[in-house]
Amino acid sequence: MKSKNQHPTPKDYIDWLASGGRYHFTSTDARKALGVSADAAKQAINRLRRQGFVASPARGYYIIVPPEYRSLNCLPAEQFIPVLMESKNLQYYAGLLTAAQYYGAAHQRPQEFQVMLARNRRPIKCGKVRVKFIARKNIQAVAVRSFNTTRGQIRVSTPESTAIDLAGYPQHAGGLDNVVTILSELSHQLEPDRLAIAASTAPVSWAQRLGYLLEYIDASEYLTPLKKFVTQNVHEYTKLVPGLPSEKFQRNKTWKLEVNTSLELDF
Repeated sequence: MKSKNQHPTPKDYIDWLASGGRYHFTSTDARKALGVSADAAKQAINRLRRQGFVASPARGYYIIVPPEYRSLNCLPAEQFIPVLMESKNLQYYAGLLTAAQYYGAAHQRPQEFQVMLARNRRPIKCGKVRVKFIARKNIQAVAVRSFNTTRGQIRVSTPESTAIDLAGYPQHAGGLDNVVTILSELSHQLEPDRLAIAASTAPVSWAQRLGYLLEYIDASEYLTPLKKFVTQNVHEYTKLVPGLPSEKFQRNKTWKLEVNTSLELDF
């Protein structure tokens, strides 16, 4: 980049950032680097956006879009979410259907990238990329793994944490039938003791539901510690599908569950 007395053009600025492996900047960064007013910097960035060189997944935050991703008009979510969350000082992890995909267990490619946060946040629409934020209590206790991306690393819930979340948020995972299908593909990666530990980070009803679902797909070999956890912590029955009427249901004594719907694997 040019010297302090000779400011770069907007295009030179983003090319310089990209050449150093950095694909993000803020409006303040751009204003300082270009040596212009805030309004002038905004106009320059907007020109770059119209030309497809940059995109903005959050207010005042910009990412550089290399040629291979111009059709998306954005970077893939996994390439900008980690740095964006760090810039906002937010603890996060990729979860649910997105996490399942990292373990080869997504029945189909999710239409949105799902990110768990301590509190709800408005979704991101960046070109053709969609990011959905879902609140997860006790997020600091959820076990995660790091996966490499082209731009660094991203935090992803472990198979056990993913299984617990899928049981807890079926409405964000295509419904219980889809959850059962994903669990049938994910179950062989579950470690029984870690599954019980993962259950301790969430409402106990999630463990009840997950135990029943894993038994349904004949994955009982993973359930001994989880059964012990449920036995020690559950004192009343809960519904398999919360909010669904239970005029007709069967009681599962092992998981203290009112089975108020039928399940079907979707292959």
